[in-house]
Amino acid sequence: RRVCAAGPPSTHAESHVQPVYQPYLTTCQGHRLCSTYRTIYRVAYRQRYRQLPEPTASCCPGWSRANGHTLGCNRALCWEPCQNGGSCAFPGRCSCPPGWMGQACQTDVDECASQSHGCSQLCINTAGSFHCACRDGFSLAADGKGCQPLVPAPGTDTSSQAGPSSEMKEEMKDLRSRVEALEQKLQLVLAPFHNLMPPEDVGADPISRLSHSLQQLDRIDSLSEQISFLEERLETCKCLEKS
Repeated sequence: RRVCAAGPPSTHAESHVQPVYQPYLTTCQGHRLCSTYRTIYRVAYRQRYRQLPEPTASCCPGWSRANGHTLGCNRALCWEPCQNGGSCAFPGRCSCPPGWMGQACQTDVDECASQSHGCSQLCINTAGSFHCACRDGFSLAADGKGCQPLVPAPGTDTSSQAGPSSEMKEEMKDLRSRVEALEQKLQLVLAPFHNLMPPEDVGADPISRLSHSLQQLDRIDSLSEQISFLEERLETCKCLEKS
């Protein structure tokens, strides 16, 4: 596999030196012509058949043998060494583990840039990986991706958190009782307007009774505003406790 075999044995032209006898005429004794010859040499070619001991095979470009005892060329060659745990899977190309990419696995994959990370709140990218995180007031769920509100452990002192809320509840209770008392007193003050019987603590003058009634109404309005303000603060504290 991935072996480029050499060509089979075949005939080839081989050069050699070949003697050639060339005749020529020369002058002999007595001024006679004599025929003789001389030897010259020239390069000649002949077909020779050469049988190789055994066929040879070499690996195709980009492949090599895993060791000297195997015939197959199954080990790929990468020109740049693979990084971050990658392995050479194809000539010049690395197979990268999750979290890395590139020709030599040299580039980190930013999983947080896509929506496939699955984190419910925060995604933090790290070299070759990522992890999920939660905002303040939440803890990471068992699956490592979801977030759940923090729950105080049993026996934990929560007086610092529940203290202001309890105090406001007591203050609101006191204010409500005071408002109820003022309302009852106001009913007593306004009774003369309905049954024409003046109260004991107010003079018989209608102007005095009206002035006294208006003062009681002002006190009730002031207490009502205080109760509304405390109710808003209580709702804010409840929201903070839930978060």
